Amino acid sequence: MTSAPVVLAFDTASACCAVAVIRGDHLLATRVEPMTKGQAERLLVICEELLAEAGISLPEVDVIGVGTGPGNFTGIRISVSAARGLALGLGVPAVGVTAFDALGYGQTPPFACAIDARRDHVYFQSTAKDGSARDAALFHHAECPTHEGPLIGAGGDAAAVPTAVAIAHIAAKRRNETPERPAPFYIRPADAAPAKDAPPMILT
Repeated sequence: MTSAPVVLAFDTASACCAVAVIRGDHLLATRVEPMTKGQAERLLVICEELLAEAGISLPEVDVIGVGTGPGNFTGIRISVSAARGLALGLGVPAVGVTAFDALGYGQTPPFACAIDARRDHVYFQSTAKDGSARDAALFHHAECPTHEGPLIGAGGDAAAVPTAVAIAHIAAKRRNETPERPAPFYIRPADAAPAKDAPPMILT
């Protein structure tokens, strides 16, 4: 009998480090640390602490799940870079999960998801009753398209499952789909002014 996969999942697309460890359907450990900067220094430390809390050694991890955005550009690159590096070192798949998929996890279609994009804008995506999703796009918060069902996220209902936990469960389900290496999902181009602290390079 094959044991349930152990998934280490994390997300730094918003102003926090969110990490979760699951085995099969069981949540072993999770943490969310609010922070506006410093994710690059804290992310792997939190991962190590949660694995220890769960009684899991790093080589026992079967899948890496990572939030790919949309959200903070530097934060997304930090997570994606870390996921690629860990997956390469462990020889396991890294599965990228968008913030829309994480928000929609556990929801019954139809519904729509909105993510704060600042400057009175949101990233928006709607999902029809048949489960098909429209292309995600950036809208002024007052100009979002009409949609069926509840709005999840910015200006709406809370997600059914915390972000990192949702990413972990989705990654577990998609681990055998031979996913491409996770890549940032930005929707809009980065601001013209570069960040003072350059994010780590993404492995190619």
